[in-house]
Amino acid sequence: MTNRARTRVLVVDDELSIRSSLAGYLDDYEYEVAVAESAEQALELIRQVSFDVAVIDLRLPGMSGEALILQAHAMYPAMRFLIHTGSVGYGLSEKLRKIGLRPEHVLLKPLPDLAVVVAGIENLMRREQADER
Repeated sequence: MTNRARTRVLVVDDELSIRSSLAGYLDDYEYEVAVAESAEQALELIRQVSFDVAVIDLRLPGMSGEALILQAHAMYPAMRFLIHTGSVGYGLSEKLRKIGLRPEHVLLKPLPDLAVVVAGIENLMRREQADER
């Protein structure tokens, strides 16, 4: 198990109810959580804080979630990502696959249980710790 209290998570979603719900749930699990309602706002936060994981909606006003992931990865290659999307037919682009995203990193809205997000974060952090060994 990872040290959740030291794991920084960024939640990016333009829907207030989803953003708040995810942030509150992750906070209950003792993650350090920040939120952004747009990719542009998220990039500003990423420039200020080193996040371990970002949970990102694909359909955002302005810059897309995919473009955000690619820019954030270019800035901080160690940052990990979960995609949280309502696009049922979504498939990972080749660019996202090249930076390490896999189908299990895509979570479809609505989630029947937010524990799936916690499990996704835990898996990403375990993978990072294994990579460091």
